[in-house]
Amino acid sequence: MPSPFALVLHTHLPMVVNHGRWPHGSDWLNEAAFECYLPLLDVAHRLVADGISPKWTINISPVLAEQLASAEFQKELAFYYDNVMRACVDSRAYFQKEGRDDIVQLTRFWEQFYERMWELHRRIGGDIPGTFADLQRGSHIEIITCAATHGYLPLLSRDESIRMQLRTAVETHRRHFGVAPRGIWLPECAYRPRYEWTPPAGQNRGDRRLRPGIEEMLAEYNLEYFIADAHLVAAAAPVFLYRDYVPRKTQLDAAMPEASRNAPLSPYQPYRVASRGGTGSAVAFFRDPKTTLQVWSREHGYPGEYAYLEFHKKHFPGGLRFWRITDSSGDLGKKIVYDPALAAEKVRSQARHFVELVGDTLSHASAQGPAVVCSPYDAELFGHWWFEGPQWLEHIARGMVRADVPRATLGESLAMVPPARTVALPEGSWGEGGDHRVWLNRDTEWTWDRVYSAEAEWAEHLARAGDAKGDLRRVLAQTTRELLLLESSDWQFLITTQAARDYAERRVAEHYAEFKRLSEMARSLEDGNVLSAEAGEMLSRLERQDFVFPPLDPAWAKPPEA
Repeated sequence: MPSPFALVLHTHLPMVVNHGRWPHGSDWLNEAAFECYLPLLDVAHRLVADGISPKWTINISPVLAEQLASAEFQKELAFYYDNVMRACVDSRAYFQKEGRDDIVQLTRFWEQFYERMWELHRRIGGDIPGTFADLQRGSHIEIITCAATHGYLPLLSRDESIRMQLRTAVETHRRHFGVAPRGIWLPECAYRPRYEWTPPAGQNRGDRRLRPGIEEMLAEYNLEYFIADAHLVAAAAPVFLYRDYVPRKTQLDAAMPEASRNAPLSPYQPYRVASRGGTGSAVAFFRDPKTTLQVWSREHGYPGEYAYLEFHKKHFPGGLRFWRITDSSGDLGKKIVYDPALAAEKVRSQARHFVELVGDTLSHASAQGPAVVCSPYDAELFGHWWFEGPQWLEHIARGMVRADVPRATLGESLAMVPPARTVALPEGSWGEGGDHRVWLNRDTEWTWDRVYSAEAEWAEHLARAGDAKGDLRRVLAQTTRELLLLESSDWQFLITTQAARDYAERRVAEHYAEFKRLSEMARSLEDGNVLSAEAGEMLSRLERQDFVFPPLDPAWAKPPEA
């Protein structure tokens, strides 16, 4: 049985449509579409046309899929395209006056790039999610899901909230891609086992409640596998040493020789994950430190190559980038002009290096039997942060075919290398420190106060609502949407990293305020009152503004029927 390489791309942006444009808002989505999503489709189509299946596993988060499929996004993208094409013309005129023929040539480079991506967008009918679905139907990629709004699952205070995130994700995925997802990208790769959990913030801090492990809740929705960081498996304890940790032994466990069951845990093996006293399990694939660091790190990896396009230096007005990284000084004034041909040479060289690295890693990892080298990345790295990234992906796909390096999606990898052991994993994420500190700290604790308060209030409505109909059903659905959007882990990330702190803080405050207004509206309807004209107008406005998950049903928060 061959040992495969599994490339996983995490594709996600929070709800930004109808929530600002520039510098923070829908332009984030427009940039990602032109610089990442469309180039990825462009590369995939070229590979398939040449008889090469990319074999990528791509998570498209539900909230991103909803935005990409919306009429509002189409309008925003067209507006953005007009602006960047105008920027090419204006920048060309400016640099012609400056006598900078080298940059004048780059304005034509950008003009051709945007024209090519816009033509691809037109050719696929503007349907980015549907085009990825076509690639999946051809067995060229596998699309997995994510929590509905990228909620940070281990820190949500109620199981109903986690179920709402997961059920909404599965239903949205089925609606956009035609099939239910087999796997999930846990937001921030954050996992929590079953234990007596204590809220780290809010009025109920100190309360202890037994909470199911994340893997148990995945099993409720037939989500078979997820990705975790390597440090979790390094600290993991094999479950077979503590028989009561496992709800039931698998046939593979029983059939394994004792020596194999006692072998050290490895990030190159998938393991079945279960918690003590739990009632469900899921398979975890682990991030390979070697290959991911080589790509992710701007300091040590490929994206820091001096010939590559500098992300941070832009020409205004217009925001076009004309300079290369140049050196490690960080002085934007020292940057020299970008040379696309030189960058393309570096891409080819680094792709060859990566193919060799993967081959060597697979060879060592599979010395004792079949293994999986799982390399997960944020998709937006490829094309947005690292402009040359999509070219690099194309070259490694072609290079692996030439070098006969097996490639597989996660679903295919699971069939090729089934889990032979069951383990209990510790809590953690792929964030700094491997714990929750990026999302829970002194700067973000107040956001969790809001989330926990809203979760508790929402649960009260669920208990009282029963089979809600008419206006009450609409109000509860929109209340649930605002809670889901409030729960997005992006807000804490943007606050902690200072990337867009003011915007994120405003979004938390806005979604919490809208939730409270809707909650009060729902309470009035539950008491037998009718919806006022003013309240109805506000409800309609929010349904248009925060339009995601149109068939949303608050009953999805209940445990699924057996």
